[in-house]
Parts: sequence; structure tokens; C-alpha cells
Amino acid sequence: MNFLGLWTRGMTSRPNRRGMDSVAINNSADAGRSGTGTGSVQYQLRQYAETTLGKASLHEAVLLPEGESLDEWVACHVVDFYNHVNMLFMAISHHCTNETCPRMSAGDGYVYFWRDGVTYKEPTQVPANKYVRLLVRWIDSQLDDTRLFPVDLGQPFPPNFRPDVALPILKRMLRVYAHLYWHHYPQICQVGLATMLNTSFTHFTLFVTKYKLVSDTELQAVKDVIKILA
Repeated sequence: MNFLGLWTRGMTSRPNRRGMDSVAINNSADAGRSGTGTGSVQYQLRQYAETTLGKASLHEAVLLPEGESLDEWVACHVVDFYNHVNMLFMAISHHCTNETCPRMSAGDGYVYFWRDGVTYKEPTQVPANKYVRLLVRWIDSQLDDTRLFPVDLGQPFPPNFRPDVALPILKRMLRVYAHLYWHHYPQICQVGLATMLNTSFTHFTLFVTKYKLVSDTELQAVKDVIKILA
């Protein structure tokens, strides 16, 4: 049973980037670009977001702090959402096997193919767990590229950062959220992460719609979940 079925029954400076091959998720940050320094822009932006989340609505939490760079704000959220998705999937990954999820999908209506232009030059159907592993490695390689995610304060983001870097990452992360809701929501509930998933996903959708970072077409796979959580 997916999220919608359970719901109708009444159930309800950038952080460390450890991928699916990591033993565990570590929420503490590394030095430099990971943004642990209390004086870093990344740290301050994250503190601002966390403070806002604690005292006000998610609608307020997505608003760009006055005087801050939108690219930096987007980059901060890209990594935070990445860590959320990573942790949520790892929590139920033993339920997402080649047998249970032979393709990356969101219900029967949406099937996602993997293409990275290097190893997979054409859209290729892979099991959901492999799709997520490939996605994590693909995102990691970009987060580690200082030309795309600058390390030094004052170093500009590339002019194409939002359309060519952030948008493709966020679009593919949305597909993981969609897969979790459609195929693994009971397991998410069993491990006590339903509230985290719902809050993270609501924050994600508010953010990407506010700054037009994911198309309405991509959001169709989770439109009913968005409506319920609104």
C-alpha cells in the first residue's frame, strides 16, 4: 500500500555529503565547503533556515534571506535535500530490491530511466535501488566539483548554475521522493520516519515551486501527495 492508501486509513558553507555506499549518514559537517565554520555563509544560511523552520511555517522557511545570493541559497538547499533523501532511502533500502522494485517508478504511470551521458549514454531502465545508487554518485561528483559548487567565499557560482546544475539534481531527487511515497511509505512508517519524510517533502516542493526549479510535469507524479500535505 502506498502513501495515499495509508492516508485514507488515517495514518499519517553545506553539510556532509555521504552517499549510499556509506555505512551511515553523518549529519555533522566537514571543514571548508561543508560549512561547519560558524562564520561561513553556508553555516549562517543553514542556521537561518533551521531557525525559521522551528518558529514559523515552511512557507516562510523557503524565503531568501535579505541580501543573500540566490545561488548560494539554492546550493545550500540542494545539499540539505540530498542528505534528507539519502537518509530516508537508506532507512528502507533493504525493502527496495531488484525483485520488489525492478524499475524506478512512481506507481504504474511514471517510469524513470537513467542516463548520465557517460556510462549510460542512452536512457536505460534499471532497478530502483540501482537508480538511486547511480544518482547518489552522480550528485556526489557534482558536489565535489568546485567549479559547480564553489568552496571559497566570494568565488562565484557558474552563470548556468540553476538551470544546468541545480535543476537536473532536484528533478531527479523528486523521483526518489515519488518512489518512496508510491512504493515504500509503509516501511517509512515502520521505521518512524513518516513525519520526517512529509516535512522534508513539503519543504522541498515549496522551495522548488517558489524558485521554479522543477517543472509542473515532473510534479504530476506526486500531485495528490502535495495536495494532501498542503
